[in-house]
Parts: sequence; structure tokens; C-alpha cells
Amino acid sequence: MKNAVLIAENLSKTFSGPAGSLTVLDDINFTIARGETVAIIGASGSGKSTLLGLMAGLEVPSHGRCLLNGQDLSLLDEDGRAAVRRDSVGFVFQQFHLLPAFTALENVMLPLELAGRPGARETAQRILQSVGLGERLMHYPRQLSGGEQQRVALARAYCGAPAILMADEPTGNLDAATATQIVDLLFELNERNATTLMLVTHDERLAARCARRIRLDAGRLLNE
Repeated sequence: MKNAVLIAENLSKTFSGPAGSLTVLDDINFTIARGETVAIIGASGSGKSTLLGLMAGLEVPSHGRCLLNGQDLSLLDEDGRAAVRRDSVGFVFQQFHLLPAFTALENVMLPLELAGRPGARETAQRILQSVGLGERLMHYPRQLSGGEQQRVALARAYCGAPAILMADEPTGNLDAATATQIVDLLFELNERNATTLMLVTHDERLAARCARRIRLDAGRLLNE
């Protein structure tokens, strides 16, 4: 597909342990186009988070390959995969993964500074204001509510204008009302930034917000 941002080809992942080998993903194939919103759904242990890790180049497949924004991750070493992630991917997790010694502003500035992008402070300020945290720039994570911390995480994910945002259970640590607000903001930012969205969730209501759903069952792809 010419406008594909993510491609999984014959993707499998097997782990070895004391009891023998365990196949977590088995012969997964799909393509995600630019601008799509896609939910990866399935029960706990179905391989959702492992699939997300493979597509981001955080893990290496046992068989098959992943193509991310035109780059075959199987041909790259760890540093090469990290460079592709830095340039193409934003992440949001269930755990907010904010640096506790950094303010909200500094947490969002950090990836921009590490990438050597000019105007990091101005960019971070602008996107924090866009997620409703213009008055909380100098607050530390411990001074922010769970919803506010996830807003900082969203701002950090989008600050580098990624081609794709990957979200792993982004509302898992939030109460229902706050989760609804974060989901609305997630899709608003996705549309505003024309970003591809790939999210892992067990929440069928959240999955229903996506234009497409990919369901896993015991490591196998059931349907797209």
C-alpha cells in the first residue's frame, strides 16, 4: 500500500522459558494507512501489547517483519530502530511515565531537546496550552491529578509531530469521567495533527471510537 505507515508481514513472536517455548503472536498480517484510527483489541494475554512493541521496534520478531513509516525495522540495529521511533512515533501508556523531578513543561520539552529541535520551550508551551494545562506548566507530576498527568503525556507524545501515535491502555489508570475527557482529547489531537492512531485497549467503547478494529485471540488475528 503506497500510503501505508505500518505493515506487519507474517509476524510471529515466541519466548523461551523453563517450560518450553511460548508463542505470543502467530503469523500476523495487516496494513495501516496514514491517518487511520485503529484499535487492537482482545482479552488479557492475547498479545496486544507485544504486537504494539514489535510495531514500534521495541522488540524484535521471531519471524516476519515490521515496516514503520517505510523503514524495515528488521534491517536496523537497536540504534537505528530508536532513530525511527524518535522521528516517527509518539507514545502514550497506561502508566504516565513522567519524570518526577521535571515540571510539566520540562517533561514535554525533553524529547524535543534530545532530538535537537529548535524552539523546544515555545513548542512545549503551545501544546500544553492546547491540552488545557497552560496554567500548570511549572507543576511537578506529584502536583497534578491523574487526568492532568495523562494530558502532559499526550502533549509530550504529540510535541514532535509524529506520523503515528501508539497508545497502550491510555485510560487504564483513570476514573470513568476523566477517561472520557482524555479519549475526547486523544481523538481531537489526532484529527488536528493528521496523525495515524494505533491503540491497544480492552475497552470496547474506546475501540468503537476507532474507524477500524483488529482483534487478537491467543496470538492469532481474528479479523480486521
